[in-house]
Amino acid sequence: MAEHLMVRELDARGLTEHVRVRSAGIAPYARDGALVSLDTRMTLREIGIEIGEEATSTDLKRHPELLEEADLVIAMTDQQARDLAARFPIDETITVHTLRSFAGEAGDIDDPFEQGDLVFSECRREIERLIPRVVDRLVRGALEEI
Repeated sequence: MAEHLMVRELDARGLTEHVRVRSAGIAPYARDGALVSLDTRMTLREIGIEIGEEATSTDLKRHPELLEEADLVIAMTDQQARDLAARFPIDETITVHTLRSFAGEAGDIDDPFEQGDLVFSECRREIERLIPRVVDRLVRGALEEI
């Protein structure tokens, strides 16, 4: 959900050519090429984001090159951030944040997996609330580098 919400925000600001967003799972049940859950598709459809029934997920364990290509990694939970650091050789120049910490808040965004459509919608609304702040920080950071 976060990937699609981020892309929508970047598109609204005319920034999609400047920022590449990729999502990958690290949970034990993450499967490369697995269809995106119906709950995810439905909750995104509620706000006009259609990802299609053929959309698939990416398992970071099978695609560690995504980390090599990254300038920034945003996890949903502190535990995911710790798991990333423990499982993958992450370059010291790459910072790993949680979505909330990058948006200037504390706490996690818990995975709504198998918790039903209401929990998915709540999760989506929370990510949706944070994404503009994340993009604001990205833009500020880019301007400071110029």
